[in-house]
Amino acid sequence: MVSLRGAELSYGARVVWQGLDLDVRPGEFLAVLGPNGSGKTSFVRALLGRQPLSAGTLTVLGGSPREAGRYLGYVPQQAEVSAQAMLRARDLVRFGIDGHRFGPRLRTGAVRRRVDEILASVGATAYADVPLGMLSGGERQRVRIGQALATDPRILLCDEPLLSLDLNHQRAVTELVDARRRSHGTSVVFVTHEINPVLGLVDRVLYLAPGRHRIGTPDEVLTSESLSELYGTRVDVVRVRGRVVVVGAPDGPATPPHHAQETAHGVVRQTEEVHP
Repeated sequence: MVSLRGAELSYGARVVWQGLDLDVRPGEFLAVLGPNGSGKTSFVRALLGRQPLSAGTLTVLGGSPREAGRYLGYVPQQAEVSAQAMLRARDLVRFGIDGHRFGPRLRTGAVRRRVDEILASVGATAYADVPLGMLSGGERQRVRIGQALATDPRILLCDEPLLSLDLNHQRAVTELVDARRRSHGTSVVFVTHEINPVLGLVDRVLYLAPGRHRIGTPDEVLTSESLSELYGTRVDVVRVRGRVVVVGAPDGPATPPHHAQETAHGVVRQTEEVHP
């Protein structure tokens, strides 16, 4: 589905990640974690064909990301929506169906039926005709997932879809994404600051940190030994009542590993849920 070999992303002299070899398998749920500035969103942009690699190769469905675009569903980070915005939930989903088309538009009746089906599948029928600015964050995310699923994607890319959502809406969003994966064999790449809502669903984790990365199952990657080596400073991982808590992981722009070691004593040690 997705294949990277020797992939590197740099901004000037700053290496965000490098030497990345990764294959995302059909139907796999891959969580992408890491501190702010570690290149999580840039990773998704690369898969979309919007961010060129500095080195290495990337193929999506056997070709270039742009060639695979019609088979990709994308749930972007939440953006503020004006309360005066008149765009309705059904309008946003319709854009997912034919907003990319050139030439004659699809027949109105067929499109309306398809929009209604999608809205029902994500539990958004009740507010199909409500302007987006009047919806809660969780309701808007349901609609955005519907838009992303409108083209029947083979790969679903989610960039921080849980930000600013309460626990109930986090659960609803993750269940929608996982239901799609299970029913259609859709691969999911899920960038998140909050691993715990998806911990029971994730097959593997890609953890991006200062110029480095780790790939493996949650049990392999989310350990004190693994994250301490990744950050170059002491990091403790504790599991409490089925939740993962990380102590001491710096959260900030990626820096070279040797710099992280030099400044380790200056890192403010804090307790938090996995908050890449």
